[in-house]
Amino acid sequence: MGLLFNIFVALFSSIGSFLFGYDSGIIASVITMKHYNARFTDNANIQGAVVSTFNGGCFFGAAAAGWLNDRLGRKRAIQIGCLFALWGCAMQSGAPNVATLLIGRIIGGLAIGALSMTVPLYNTEVAPPKIRGFLVGLTQQMIGIGFIVANWVGYGSQFIDSDVSWRMPLGLQLLPAGLLLVGIQFLPNSPRWLLEVGKDDEAKEVVYWLHGKSDENRAAAEKEYNEMYTTIKAEVAVRSRSLKDLWASRAMIHRTLVACGVQVFCQFTGINVINYFGPQMYKSLGVTDSKALLVQGIYGAVGPIANIFFITLILDRVGRKKPLLFGASSFVVLYSILAAIVATNPPLPDGVQGTVNASAQRAGIAMIFMLSIFFSLSFGPVSWVLASEVFPTSTRSIGTSVATCANWAFNTFIGQVSPIALKNVNWKFYMLFIALNFFDFLAVLFFFPETKGKTLEEMNEVFGDEIDIPRSDKGTPSDEKGSLDHA
Repeated sequence: MGLLFNIFVALFSSIGSFLFGYDSGIIASVITMKHYNARFTDNANIQGAVVSTFNGGCFFGAAAAGWLNDRLGRKRAIQIGCLFALWGCAMQSGAPNVATLLIGRIIGGLAIGALSMTVPLYNTEVAPPKIRGFLVGLTQQMIGIGFIVANWVGYGSQFIDSDVSWRMPLGLQLLPAGLLLVGIQFLPNSPRWLLEVGKDDEAKEVVYWLHGKSDENRAAAEKEYNEMYTTIKAEVAVRSRSLKDLWASRAMIHRTLVACGVQVFCQFTGINVINYFGPQMYKSLGVTDSKALLVQGIYGAVGPIANIFFITLILDRVGRKKPLLFGASSFVVLYSILAAIVATNPPLPDGVQGTVNASAQRAGIAMIFMLSIFFSLSFGPVSWVLASEVFPTSTRSIGTSVATCANWAFNTFIGQVSPIALKNVNWKFYMLFIALNFFDFLAVLFFFPETKGKTLEEMNEVFGDEIDIPRSDKGTPSDEKGSLDHA
């Protein structure tokens, strides 16, 4: 097994992240289609509601997933998310009115919220420490691929002259949801969750399976299992699974603020303004109709290309903190330039003919593309890695749930106000993100620790809350129950 199997597990489970990216991306195209708007109107408030109700569902889905992951495990939580995805997508694609569409969006949001929290949590717990950044970073990679597919499906579907133009793109989500529902059953459970619920022998087998069969890998697996066993059993003995555990000590408050902070800062980058309402942003630069969807399709490809380069070659070498500082400072500069371009080259009113400043238009589009590239080199992959790796096993599920909820809470707000802000205040809306990213930079600089290369159990040392591990004359768990050779 070994490395290739670890990559396969991370990629397949990240189909849930693909769903996240596809749903977020396809709605940007759907709400611009003439047959969709003929049925549901193109009112900015309704457009905002279609996006924000989905994000609101994601918030509650992420909250419920914390409980599901503790009670049923990571695999079952993913399967439940898939069932809700099938239900919600079916309602959206068959919606005869706004009410049905919005209910479908809420149900679909419950699914994506659960998956967006559980997939990086699962990948964090099965990944070897040395490549955990890469494997968990595949979450962002699959989100990006979902956006690519959604943007090009949306671009092609606009040429269909019927309601199929928007029903088919929404219905295509059923395919990956069904595949993940069935396929996740054949992947291993998280060994850390198995230890939590007392399935020690099964956990030992999974660790051995993930490391491979060579003598060198067997020794590494034995070492990791012993460390995992000792720490988790000590944590389980004092666990209460309460929200108050997230602020029970100074170290836990630090962990919680870092995890929630990095997720909220993702929204402060403004990346989802582009993802959800990119065509409207391009309209402010003079790019309209099918050209706007074409540019959005090209835009969707640049992020994943940058992301795979980053998680493969950089993330596990430079760590988490430096990319976040790079990203925040870059966004301050890029939004400043974009705001200046739109302010000095205002869009022509609807129905008014005139000449567009081609140089300004190209420069504005370039700034938007660079926002995607720099997001993929910083907050995009790092947020999923950091938020799921900083917590101890006893609070990792509920902590990751709370952090993901924080992401979706701000995502919901941005989804609701962005179309209204882009219409009414235009370039001044970008000034908000200049201020927010300046704040991000200072917060990361002074309060975020570096976690690269640490095992999940070593995070206790990073945050300064050593677990009081009881010792006995029985020795290591391998001495008590036999080595992995006999598992």
